Amino acid sequence: MNKPPQQLSPEMLVPRLGDYLVQRGDISEDSLIRALAYQQKQTATGKQFLLGDALVELKLIKREKLDQAITEQIILLRGALQSANKDLERRVQERTSELQEALRRLSELSQMKANFVSNISHELRTPLTHVKGYLELMVTESLGAISEDQRHALQVSQRSTAKLEEIIEDLIMFSLASRGELSMKLQNIDMRRLVNTVINSAANKSITRGVKLKALLAENLPMVQADPQKIGWVLNQLIDNGIKFTAPGGSVEVKIKIEAENLVMISVADTGIGIAPERLQEIFEPFHQLNGSSTRSAGGTGLGLSLVRQIIEAHGSMLEVSSTQEKGSIFKFPLVTASENK
Repeated sequence: MNKPPQQLSPEMLVPRLGDYLVQRGDISEDSLIRALAYQQKQTATGKQFLLGDALVELKLIKREKLDQAITEQIILLRGALQSANKDLERRVQERTSELQEALRRLSELSQMKANFVSNISHELRTPLTHVKGYLELMVTESLGAISEDQRHALQVSQRSTAKLEEIIEDLIMFSLASRGELSMKLQNIDMRRLVNTVINSAANKSITRGVKLKALLAENLPMVQADPQKIGWVLNQLIDNGIKFTAPGGSVEVKIKIEAENLVMISVADTGIGIAPERLQEIFEPFHQLNGSSTRSAGGTGLGLSLVRQIIEAHGSMLEVSSTQEKGSIFKFPLVTASENK
């Protein structure tokens, strides 16, 4: 049989009522002990019996005085609660203000970093252009005959300046993205042609690395609406990363399939070193590289995947990554077909 619910009385809201009555001088310590014993005895019978009831029945205090003491305690508790709430509100406001200030300063620092990167990158462009120009003049012997050893040295320098130019362009793109100025020039593009162009440009690196580079492209692929230059850059970055982190004998595969009536899915899969699940998000942090000798030996600024994700998101899409250590990684994203954007 279920017991009826207890009725809430004011006394239930007052903690340590007996001690308070002793402090007020309304009852003695002995009276409190007698009342507590009587309360325990009555409660043992299964009925609700409060200390105040025991004090009144034993004629140790009058009901009026007991009610007055309970009312005073409730008023004091309410005042303490209001004071605590006000203190909590004040502390929340202070903490919120501190967090807002920290966010403002963080935003300022981020803006300063983006501006610094942009300024330095543009300043590096001019001297690099001069270096490239004079290297070209010397390699083509426009400034006089050179030996084969000199030609080899100059060609090494040309490859280094080309790599430096790529880094500078990445830095400029990153600074634009950080300021929300990464513009998209959308147009109808043939993904089959774009993928083949990117794979051809990466062929020498894959051969040198001993990594098989292949494409699996669905038949009758529709045109997609995208920025060809930036999507080409994205594919180049994903393929380059795949080759970079795949051991000789492994493979990198670019796959495009029709995902739905208005979507095509682009994926780049490799059989490389993979990424630990708990560290997947780290690969998208600017200027950050995962620890480990393989990553460090590969070099790079750590901007590639950060920019890849920003470019994909600027197309209204989303980059997904799945990876298994020592087995490889898959990066994929959908693009809307051109017919949906006419």
